[in-house]
Amino acid sequence: MKRLMVIAALVGAAPALADEGMWTYNNFPAAKVKEKYGFQPDQQWLEKLRLGAVRLAGGCSASFVSPDGLVMTNHHCARGCIEQLSTAKQDYLANGFYAKTQAEEKQCPAMEVNQLVEITDVTDQLNKATQSMTGKQYSDTLKAEMAKVEKACANGDDKVRCDVVTLYQGGKYNLYKYRRFQDVRLVFAPEHAIAFFGGDPDNFEFPRYDLDVSFVRVYQDKQPVKTPDYFKWSEHGAKENELTFVAGNPGRTSRALTIAELEYIRDVSMPKTLMYLSELRGMITEFQKRGPEQKRISSNLLFGVENGLKASKGRHEALLDKKFFASKVAAEQELRKKVDANPEMKKKYAAAWDEIAKAEAQLVNLRKDLNYIEQGQGLSSTLFGIAKTLVRAGDELPKDNGQRLREFNDANQPALKAQLFSPAPIYPELEIARLTFSLTKLREELGAKHPFVKKVLGKESPEQVATRVVKGSKLADVKTRQALFDGGKKAVDASKDPMIQLAALVDPDARAIRKKFEDDVESVIKKNSELVAKASFDIYGTSQYPDATFSPRVSFGSVKGYMEDGEKVAPITQMAGTFEHATGQDPFALPKSWVKSEKVITGTTPMNFVTTNDIIGGNSGSPVVNKNQEIVGLVFDGNIQSLGGEYGFDESVNRTVAVHSDAIIEALQKIYGANRVLEELRPGSTKVPPVKANPAG
Repeated sequence: MKRLMVIAALVGAAPALADEGMWTYNNFPAAKVKEKYGFQPDQQWLEKLRLGAVRLAGGCSASFVSPDGLVMTNHHCARGCIEQLSTAKQDYLANGFYAKTQAEEKQCPAMEVNQLVEITDVTDQLNKATQSMTGKQYSDTLKAEMAKVEKACANGDDKVRCDVVTLYQGGKYNLYKYRRFQDVRLVFAPEHAIAFFGGDPDNFEFPRYDLDVSFVRVYQDKQPVKTPDYFKWSEHGAKENELTFVAGNPGRTSRALTIAELEYIRDVSMPKTLMYLSELRGMITEFQKRGPEQKRISSNLLFGVENGLKASKGRHEALLDKKFFASKVAAEQELRKKVDANPEMKKKYAAAWDEIAKAEAQLVNLRKDLNYIEQGQGLSSTLFGIAKTLVRAGDELPKDNGQRLREFNDANQPALKAQLFSPAPIYPELEIARLTFSLTKLREELGAKHPFVKKVLGKESPEQVATRVVKGSKLADVKTRQALFDGGKKAVDASKDPMIQLAALVDPDARAIRKKFEDDVESVIKKNSELVAKASFDIYGTSQYPDATFSPRVSFGSVKGYMEDGEKVAPITQMAGTFEHATGQDPFALPKSWVKSEKVITGTTPMNFVTTNDIIGGNSGSPVVNKNQEIVGLVFDGNIQSLGGEYGFDESVNRTVAVHSDAIIEALQKIYGANRVLEELRPGSTKVPPVKANPAG
């Protein structure tokens, strides 16, 4: 892998330079954009951007692109839906999907779209509730107050989602109110072969030649939702040096973490994550060799694991870069020096870094039990996840809202129920393989003599336990799950389902390790991170952007190439290059629809492009718009250098990778004949009959 050279986004440094930053809508540096690009977005412009960009609850971004609820996102963001709708006889991942009529649009079993409609600063309310508190009392009170705020915001309406978002490590809290759409239907998806053309070898690389796009539609009351706030399509698409905005939901950055936290990631958690993902990839790869159906049902899982593995390698390499890490150390020392120089600040803030370091030292000792007993690495399967939710729901839902585990709060229940009662297929053979692997890792990591391992395995092998509980479980049936949920704790306790019994058996241990982590580690880090953030505010002001939290953000940049290994990388590829890049063998094999259409495609049509926009995982599916808020592209990746973007940003090489808007139109028209989608994106564009080679419908 190429060496990652990242310039630190310094903790407590001066306001961000260049095109750096994933900004909140209520703290966007409009004047800075004007200074560099000659255009200053006003509040009305930002509000329209916020309403047009949406979030997919599973971890991606998207946007409204028509007034009738049509949503554009990445193919890889819709993969779960596409796979769940597929069968052995009709594989939409392999063959693509196009609903020629509204009646043919297929409902995704477990997809949710969120539109941010309101932002409220609730910092003072939460700070007042937790004033002078520390440890468990601070943590419990903060969670209860968050739940109270969210419940009052939603007011019992399942069509509303309210989240208290922690910004600046607790320096500020904003209440985000979303319009929630849970009836989402697939409209169009190309074949996997072109959506992920180049596969893992090309992942996080550039030049690229992917059509990583899908279209879904949101419904309410069985009718498409009217969406007046949508992005129109650009007539010409992105051009070199053009100002671009990316509106999306970056998942997580760690640019403001303390050195103690970064050292834990670098030295402890990341190496273990890399090992776990590597072994899991091997298991799934072997599973796929059992046959074509096994390959089909596990392809989405493998995609996620390979993507996560490559991203984790890039992040780890950034932390191993001595120059970069030294810059982070220097920034923290500078901030602490300024705090120590002021007696009042020293009294309030000086101990915060040391307290976080102590908590991180405790986490080293808790990590294995936390990861393998509570957080899923030791008991990994869809059926076990369902059983765990049902067991805990019986205990949690009778409690007051603010006293529940956070995932069971009123604000989170619609999403929880949508996942719990999803009709998505569950495959026993894959379940046994996954559970066998995770139980094997549980025994390996905790040791055969560990009391928890003995409790779970008894005299059986991991494979015997996995086979017994999967084959004996009835939880694949949605009606069975619904009956247990409705019956509450009494029904769950009486259940003879072996998966329920396994979840009930391990739940006391899992809760105990979670409580220890929350009381002794998480609460300490949260409280003291808040103090570090406030120290930074006192010294440098609040003109910085907060770390990403999978909440709506906007970044600005331009279409621009970069230097790599002494050579200039051009910012835009062409569709003709897609065919030149093809070898005929996976993962560089084009689908038949593309091979047949090579002569009718205009080869000079832009295919993919890069920009200087600052993004991170979670931005997948984000629209790229120009200053007129017209679609010029669709984010689907970052280049290899951007993987260090979790910890810092370097405008010289960090790049967003996007599908060009012209390539989407060219493919819809000349390859897929997707007239209905074309007409929504560009009214009147279907008057000229397109050449078509439809995917499966």
